[in-house]
Amino acid sequence: MEVETVTVMSAREFNRDVSAAKRAADRQPVVITDRGEPAYVLLSIDEYRRMGERGTSLVDRLCMEDDLDIEFEPAHINLRVPEL
Repeated sequence: MEVETVTVMSAREFNRDVSAAKRAADRQPVVITDRGEPAYVLLSIDEYRRMGERGTSLVDRLCMEDDLDIEFEPAHINLRVPEL
């Protein structure tokens, strides 16, 4: 699976240069920190939509009315939020 990288910027850097954050989000997710802790993620609209194209929402998937025996093996995603 592809390893996705992220750009990290503080809330102060984000406020100072929103345009730079938007340019970075066109390439990869941008983690915005607040007091050194990850607080927000900025994504391009294309990436956001791509994430939503996987079908029904998680809430809809979890609200199954029938008691079905379904095999489930979650996909491993290697996306890490860097520790600061």
